[in-house]
Amino acid sequence: MTNSEISAIAKIITEKAKIAIVMHKSPDGDAIGSSLGLHHFFQTFKAKTSVISPNSYPDFLRWMPGSSKIIDYSKDSKAATNALSRAELIVCLDFNALKRIEKLGKTVAKSKALKLLIDHHPQPEDFADILFHSTHASSTAELIFDFIDLMGEKRRINKSIASCLYAGIMTDTGSFRFSSTTEHTHRVAAELLEKGADGAKIHQLIEDNNREVRMRLFGYSLLEKMKILREYRTGYITLTQSELKQFDYKDGDTEGFVNQPLSVKGMVFSALFTEKDGNEGIKISFRSNTDFDVNLFARKHFDGGGHLNAAGGNSRLSMDETIMKFIGLLKEYKNELNPDIKPDRH
Repeated sequence: MTNSEISAIAKIITEKAKIAIVMHKSPDGDAIGSSLGLHHFFQTFKAKTSVISPNSYPDFLRWMPGSSKIIDYSKDSKAATNALSRAELIVCLDFNALKRIEKLGKTVAKSKALKLLIDHHPQPEDFADILFHSTHASSTAELIFDFIDLMGEKRRINKSIASCLYAGIMTDTGSFRFSSTTEHTHRVAAELLEKGADGAKIHQLIEDNNREVRMRLFGYSLLEKMKILREYRTGYITLTQSELKQFDYKDGDTEGFVNQPLSVKGMVFSALFTEKDGNEGIKISFRSNTDFDVNLFARKHFDGGGHLNAAGGNSRLSMDETIMKFIGLLKEYKNELNPDIKPDRH
């Protein structure tokens, strides 16, 4: 961001203007943590801030301070639309394309408010007036910390801000174990701990706060639904709507499931296929632990995108047809998934 852009944002904030913060659909810990962290930061200026989510989010994230004030568009579209319509500044967090906020995208696009995009996903669309973006950041929550620092306002970081941002960083780095975790990430986390975030407590609230049926779904997924394709160093899990309903599925219950096949020795690529409600197709999550680019894979084949090692996509095919397509594609990528194997010479 340029100095003039920082000044423009600072002017809106200090004049106690109306601000709307928008996160992506089916928000995760980073989306919720960065949004609420920024909300609390704006509150230190007494700005009039609304936080909007396209739909609901997991129960294990509802402990975050300010979470009860999040406007869920799927439950109160009028309140969400009004907040966006009145806003003088709209901050888009943790997404790089307006389609990621679905129907809210049209409202944001036609708004005359100043638009600020803060995100770490590659290839952001050109819809914002100001862009604070880095694919090198571990999370959007880390970028919120950097944004506050860039404005020269780190002194305003209180326990609520620190707790939300720490939670966002922790979840998006897999508790600081993913390759996106850098020296800077650890320095930011240390400063947030100094500002009052309780790392052990936050980890407990997120990781050790599961419903019994969620844990049983997790066990079922590993025992009955995980498939390992050693030829392609790939593992995947499929879950149908009937299976999800059997375990009283709620938003967020499958969080982290996609990472489990990568725990199997030798695996480099994993996927989670979840059947959407109402015959709306298949939601897909992809992960890798090498240079295999799941962002490109998702963009090319499943109308998705994300990061090098973490991405998502969708399929309008049935579950069986989607899996057939997926396995067929693996044959095309066999050499990339097995870089130590020499290609056939014919």
